[in-house]
Amino acid sequence: MSETFDLILRGGTCLTPGGAAAADVGVREGRIAAIGALDAGAAAEVFDASGLHVLPGVIDTQVHFREPGLEHKEDLGTGTAAAALGGVTAVFEMPNTKPPTVDAAALADKCRRAKGRVWVDTAFFVGAADENAEALADLERQPACAGVKIFMGSSTGTLLVPDDATLARVLANGTRRCAVHSEDEARLKERFALVEGGAPVHRHAEWRDVETSAAATRRLLALARGVGRRVHVLHVTTGDEMTLLAQHRDIATVEVTPQHLTLAAPEAYDRLGTYAQMNPPIRDAAHREALWAAVRGGVVDCLGSDHAPHTREEKDRPYPESPSGMPGVQTLVPVMLDHVHAGRLTLERLVDLTSAGPARVFGIAGKGRLALGYDADFTVVDLAAERTITDQWIVSRCGWTPFAGRTVRGWPVATVVRGRPVMRDGDLLGDPSGEAVRFQECL
Repeated sequence: MSETFDLILRGGTCLTPGGAAAADVGVREGRIAAIGALDAGAAAEVFDASGLHVLPGVIDTQVHFREPGLEHKEDLGTGTAAAALGGVTAVFEMPNTKPPTVDAAALADKCRRAKGRVWVDTAFFVGAADENAEALADLERQPACAGVKIFMGSSTGTLLVPDDATLARVLANGTRRCAVHSEDEARLKERFALVEGGAPVHRHAEWRDVETSAAATRRLLALARGVGRRVHVLHVTTGDEMTLLAQHRDIATVEVTPQHLTLAAPEAYDRLGTYAQMNPPIRDAAHREALWAAVRGGVVDCLGSDHAPHTREEKDRPYPESPSGMPGVQTLVPVMLDHVHAGRLTLERLVDLTSAGPARVFGIAGKGRLALGYDADFTVVDLAAERTITDQWIVSRCGWTPFAGRTVRGWPVATVVRGRPVMRDGDLLGDPSGEAVRFQECL
């Protein structure tokens, strides 16, 4: 008697741990139950993936969905809808909301808010602060907690760990890998006179210069090594840091964003103005090439979108009153597929950066591979599709993207979360049914 499945993805090219292979994928009870030649008659539902590539579900480990307190920019529903439309099957949401996520009550509140409203699987970071440093070891073990997020330099929100003494206390409390925004707060304060009172937005990368990031990363690595704590340096923007991080692979992992791999100063600021403003900044083409060299050399472990939406009204304020940040979760997959098409990285390397890499770095349970027993999360893409990214396509509440007008080759055509198609050909399907991401150390 042949096996039966809830869903079969039939006829696609599957990106498995062994490489790309033509195969069918059978799903049962939300998990991958078979890979190979399967009888389509044995499934309740068949997805025709002929001519398409089936990737393990893309995981975006850095998004800011602004809820609670800043829902005029984004909320968990609109943010995860953007993720699903962009081919992303799971997200890690950041703690710099209002109030910030710094205790068990705030974390539980976000979990309650997510129930029945999120389109993809979700986890939440807890923010580190002076007042909760000793509680972090307990907080990081809570269900749906992605780990601890540290802001060494001020950005959107009030969370900040600026000094070495507090940073050492934070790093000493807990065992899971900490995610770190690495900019030196003292240097930011010293250099703020460069832009205070008004300046061209091009000076954003001058104020928050290379040494602002490099100095913080040097401090972080020294303290992390001193206490034996693993760290994950977010949105790295400089060649200087990549050289340093390559020498600390035993304790440090590395993220880059599609924005920093794609945009460059001064052109981005010429064209986008304050809409190109983010922290750390978009830098010049030499640093962008250094990031690509780190991708090719294996220094970079994963991609994160750093999805950080603001309204047009907010972004239209004169610099530096304008807030830093741009949306990115919906455009991560098409922008990076276009880089695959251009030959800057292989599809296999993209899968490592967006699926297997996040699972390794954060100890995600049951995700990150197209393999038997894993969650049936799939990002189905058409590598031949040519599309132009538009603001009208963006469902994030902010309603804009820095990539508007950019024509790309490669497009997400379906998003499947635990065996349930939630997006097909640009339409959301059914009702939101995302669940909490599970972690190996928390099972």
